[in-house]
Amino acid sequence: MDKNQTEEVREFVLAGFSHRPHIEKGLFVLFLFFYVSTWVGNVLIMVTVASDKHLNSSPMYFLLGNLSFLDLCYSTVTTPKLLADFLDNEKLIPYDQCIMQLFFLHFVGAAEMFLLTVMAYDRYVAICRPLHYTTIMSRGLCCALVAASWMGGFVHSTVQTILTIRLPFCGPKQVDNFFCDVPPVIKLACADTSVIELMVSTSSFVVLVSSYTTILVKIRSTEGRRKALSTCGSHLMVVTLFFGPCIFIYARPFSTFSVDKLVSVLYNVITPMLNPLIYTLRNKEVKSAMQKLWVKIISFS
Repeated sequence: MDKNQTEEVREFVLAGFSHRPHIEKGLFVLFLFFYVSTWVGNVLIMVTVASDKHLNSSPMYFLLGNLSFLDLCYSTVTTPKLLADFLDNEKLIPYDQCIMQLFFLHFVGAAEMFLLTVMAYDRYVAICRPLHYTTIMSRGLCCALVAASWMGGFVHSTVQTILTIRLPFCGPKQVDNFFCDVPPVIKLACADTSVIELMVSTSSFVVLVSSYTTILVKIRSTEGRRKALSTCGSHLMVVTLFFGPCIFIYARPFSTFSVDKLVSVLYNVITPMLNPLIYTLRNKEVKSAMQKLWVKIISFS
């Protein structure tokens, strides 16, 4: 394949959900509601944690605030473009913007995977070594672990992006999804993509499951296990919602299923919106802090 052929593709066409204008207008309203709800819920979590001294000093809620920030970033990588495409029949995306979207999608997504693993370690220390919890999970260590999560996401995304941009694109231009991701993009390459397929893995998920398995194995008593499940319940729900769809997309051979777009909506749009609800509905401390914040806002106004 010569250089001139590889430079022919300057833009891609996103498949989207439908080519019927009346359906896409309805989807625009629905996904705009999802996106606004994601912003409201996650910003509320961040402001609540930052404004409450008890929550802000707690390692668990410090990590929760960072998770909310990552959820905002993750949703913003794809949803604004999706909303714009609902109002645009062509759904074009330049090659450079496609690669940029792919990079930030995996950067933030992998950082969130690593942060969820950090949150699993936090719960392990809280349950197995409660007397030393605040000493072990110091603010310095929490900041270092959050920084490591971002760095891990950056390295993960950089490797996959470099492997992708080295591929020649000279044929079809339609990306079979509503955003640029590694699986649908490399399917358009005029070269062998087996190396990249091997790079796309769910190793973070394995680490995460191992973390929670270790918690349950190390806790011998029935009461201790009940406490562990109660403490980790909300977090396990978030992990399932995020990793379940990711496993379906990335942990199988790169063949296209008809439900791939719907599955992608789950972890790109729905999960970032549901996370604040999951953590607040089951958490009395967060709900109490939100009520105090609301009283302060009302009294200030």
